[in-house]
Amino acid sequence: MASTSCEHVPDPIEALGRRLAAEQYFADEGLLTAAHLSLTLGRPLLLEGEPGVGKTEIAKVLARVHDRELIRLQCYEGLDAAQALYEWDHPKQLLAIRTCEAENRPVGELYDESFLMERPLLRALRVPCVLLIDEIDRADSEFEAFLLEFLSDFQITIPELGTIAAAERPIVIMTSNRTRELHDALKRRCLYHWIAFPDSSREKRIIESRVPGLPEDAAKTLVAAVAGVRDLDLIKPPGIAESIEWGQAAKVLLHEGADWPSALKRSLGLLVKEQEDTETVLAHAEGLGL
Repeated sequence: MASTSCEHVPDPIEALGRRLAAEQYFADEGLLTAAHLSLTLGRPLLLEGEPGVGKTEIAKVLARVHDRELIRLQCYEGLDAAQALYEWDHPKQLLAIRTCEAENRPVGELYDESFLMERPLLRALRVPCVLLIDEIDRADSEFEAFLLEFLSDFQITIPELGTIAAAERPIVIMTSNRTRELHDALKRRCLYHWIAFPDSSREKRIIESRVPGLPEDAAKTLVAAVAGVRDLDLIKPPGIAESIEWGQAAKVLLHEGADWPSALKRSLGLLVKEQEDTETVLAHAEGLGL
């Protein structure tokens, strides 16, 4: 009788988590699942969450683990398609015309690749990449509408050159801080995930990896203090980036002779960035262990 065996199939989500952790990015299961599905299905991944929770950073890490170029389109009010796609280098074209006239020779083709200035979206069609569309909520609704077509077809038409399609579909990460609501049409084209603040064990792991040499007790104290600060009624709760910087600064003061609670208190300006928030934290300093 033939024997049967069940081969162990590696969990791709766990494997992705290990690859990200090797780059000091410690994602929870929800984010890992969203990233895995985005990569597998070829869908843009839309990430929302408080500032400083790692939305932008995961795009950088994915570019490294997939050995792809990171192309970042930073969104802002007034951003238009030309600034995101391509522009013709008119000063260079004019110089070429004048040079040809001075040398008494025909003016060549002025609309070829040598005069084309790539912007992030055109570049993303030409190379294997991770395309980071950062803070899409800061762009105007008109630009958001333009992105709908780009994200559907991954191609653009340049009248002078023709249609350029993606050589390889880019990995697309979009981030939003929810300064305004995004259109449903854009959300429908994406896989959505909200990144919350990490739990204490994961934040401790992050702190220890980003602040090497930090004593374990100090890391526990810092993580507990950060969690307590986030529970306060603040204008801007601190993100992971701020807690890392707080740990780095406090470690410097610790090595200069300060005790750990004093070091944290003295470097508080790296954790909270509003005067009202600073006053609130200091009013609760004892309860926070500062």
